[in-house]
Amino acid sequence: MGKLFCLMGKSSTGKDTIYKNLLARKNLGLHTIIPCTTRPIRSGETHGVEYFFYTEEELARLEREGKIIELRAYDTVHGVWKYFTADDGQIDLAGNSYLIIGTLESYVKMQAYFGRENLVPIYLAVDDGVRLERALARERSQKEPRYAEMCRRFLADEQDFSPEKLKAAGIMRIFENRELGETTAEIAAYIQEFSS
Repeated sequence: MGKLFCLMGKSSTGKDTIYKNLLARKNLGLHTIIPCTTRPIRSGETHGVEYFFYTEEELARLEREGKIIELRAYDTVHGVWKYFTADDGQIDLAGNSYLIIGTLESYVKMQAYFGRENLVPIYLAVDDGVRLERALARERSQKEPRYAEMCRRFLADEQDFSPEKLKAAGIMRIFENRELGETTAEIAAYIQEFSS
């Protein structure tokens, strides 16, 4: 039986980079699930790679069809952006393990859908000052930087990933992302523990 390895952490903790590095380790045998969003596509992103980018109308159709596993809505300075996972045939736990990036809220909802025993949390942490520097550098590289949204997301993370919420979700192990290569190796070894 496969597992869903859920990579989580506050913004700018290195989730995307570690995600890509773990997938590159073919010995882990991890498959991907492409999440969905209604937010605008960012510079450097490709539809069907980082996310499936949906319109509100397309999301409403999936909801009517009962194909939404979990959905989160964020009231951003640019309007409401929704992120969700759809039951679209991508997930087969009978034969595969998957690596996904999610929030604490999505992790809890996926536990309810697939069962707690089928999900493994991987929580990344980075010093807040380092996170803020990374977020600012990433936003500066965008064609149209959205600094207000960056700040909103940074502050919202404090509540979304509070120690109380982490504990309630059963997340006890924290991976400190101080050095990318070491953190990736540590997480890869952790994932392999579930394969043996």
